[in-house]
Amino acid sequence: MTIQLAVLYGGQSGEHEVSLRSAASIIAGLDGGRYQVTEVLIDRNGQWHVNGRPMPLPQALRVLRVQDVVFPALHGPYGEDGTVASLLEWLGVPYVGNGVFASAAGMDKGVTKRLLAAEGLRVSPGATLRPGEDLSPADRQRLGLPVFVKPARAGSSLGVVKVTDWATLPAALEQAREVDPKVLVEQGARGREIDVAVLQYPDGRVQAGPPLEIRVTGAGFFDYDAKYDGGADFQIPAPLDPATTEMLQDRAIRAFHALDCRGLLRVDFFLPAQGSTEPIVNEVNTFPGFTTASQFPQIWRQAGLGFAELLDILIAGALADQGWVRSGGLPRPARAVDLV
Repeated sequence: MTIQLAVLYGGQSGEHEVSLRSAASIIAGLDGGRYQVTEVLIDRNGQWHVNGRPMPLPQALRVLRVQDVVFPALHGPYGEDGTVASLLEWLGVPYVGNGVFASAAGMDKGVTKRLLAAEGLRVSPGATLRPGEDLSPADRQRLGLPVFVKPARAGSSLGVVKVTDWATLPAALEQAREVDPKVLVEQGARGREIDVAVLQYPDGRVQAGPPLEIRVTGAGFFDYDAKYDGGADFQIPAPLDPATTEMLQDRAIRAFHALDCRGLLRVDFFLPAQGSTEPIVNEVNTFPGFTTASQFPQIWRQAGLGFAELLDILIAGALADQGWVRSGGLPRPARAVDLV
């Protein structure tokens, strides 16, 4: 039986191009004998396109409603932040990946840190600044230098600035606020950069893959250029002893459950070189980059899952979940809304 599947991609965030790359890899990796694919693009202006043809929003939503499953390949605000998950819940169509709560919570770095800290996971000290707010002298003393200034609700390291001199903080805040008016100022963590991918199987099992170590050149941290222009090398599995590997995988799965995730999550850690061995959760990504060269698929390839098989698992998980709203365990509402 052929599965009717829509790949939804593009969007109006600063990660539009990243989404295009992820979607192209997903479409190319799908088994053409198993899936009949409909491409749904949201362009930078918010115009919807179905299989390359511009389409009014009500008609585009009608297309999504009749799919067996939707694969949202959107990154950043207006997509990965729960807005599209909410739309698909309203339409009553199964979709790959995280639900509304996990997507929204995982997109906001400040909220993520509070939820993970409540779970007992270690996070870097930081301060959340809303529009017009500055970092207080007390927070400067508490955090010390260096600090990282980050847009609270953005991905792909967009707008992230490393500050090594307080005199440059105002310019760093201004740059970050061009991406999001809400900003996180975070103590610079020292240690090895380790990513762990978490995958949920259709039967509900949750597994963590082999840790990946990032070795960065250029800016000295994993910024946008390092992610997408070859400024970093990945080592999988990371050269770690078995106990450390198991600890990182355990912490990643705990983060998955703390955020009420579904399907997938990538957890980015700093592993301190000295002192406490407890890893620091740097960030989470509820829909990580999905090209064949991205960290999440590479980790699972090392674990023995090819790209096509990884896509099959995620899609099968979405279909297995189709009768339930995961956040509350309630039957999905009937598709009672007529779109005109």
